[in-house]
Amino acid sequence: MANSPVHEIDLLGESVEYEVRYSPDATEPRLDVDIHGVTVTLPESTESTPTELLQENAVWVTEKKRRYDSFREQIPERRFIEGEDFPYLGEDREVIVERRPSSEVDEETFRLAEHHVEDTSLKRALESLYRRKARERFESRAESFAVEMGVSYEQIEVRNQRTKWGSCSTSGTLGLNWRLMMAPPEIIDYIVVHELAHLRESSHGDKFWSLVGEYDPEYKDHAQWLEQNSTKLMFSEDDL
Repeated sequence: MANSPVHEIDLLGESVEYEVRYSPDATEPRLDVDIHGVTVTLPESTESTPTELLQENAVWVTEKKRRYDSFREQIPERRFIEGEDFPYLGEDREVIVERRPSSEVDEETFRLAEHHVEDTSLKRALESLYRRKARERFESRAESFAVEMGVSYEQIEVRNQRTKWGSCSTSGTLGLNWRLMMAPPEIIDYIVVHELAHLRESSHGDKFWSLVGEYDPEYKDHAQWLEQNSTKLMFSEDDL
């Protein structure tokens, strides 16, 4: 796939930068707007021009771009140094590096093992701690809710998705995003209940939401919290 330099166009009085890609696999022109910007993908042999496609879809492009620009501005600046605060179960905790056999987290601090930080980095040591605590909490909460809901799952996988909080496969594997450990406990419970509910109801129909509501009566508020606060659960710029 061949790329060209970044271009600029005026859409509805707004200057919009975009990138053009020519792909041998593309069968028709395509517009993409995401956190990284605006991309026009064209078949290698096409009569369409990027400017025509952008102008024809000017309202859609500018509205979506504004949404992502606003989203980008809300992303927290993380500094991976000792003394910084990171969220854990909805509350900020200070990062401390000290001589200890293993990293742990208490009510006020992340206590990272010095040897782990030196062998890898503070960022990796902190992420490893999040992941370990995520497995502990996910397994505990899933086991508890599964008993209440009368379902059984095969296993839990702690996932590293950038845009997905949870999943449930037909084989009964629950995939849960470790970044949920930055959210309040009730948000984690909502995702766990949501995915377990899929073991009884595969689609998001009325029966499914009725089941979710039975074990999380405030699920609508929790879903809205995730939608409004997803940027707060970004760990680093690598999440973009």
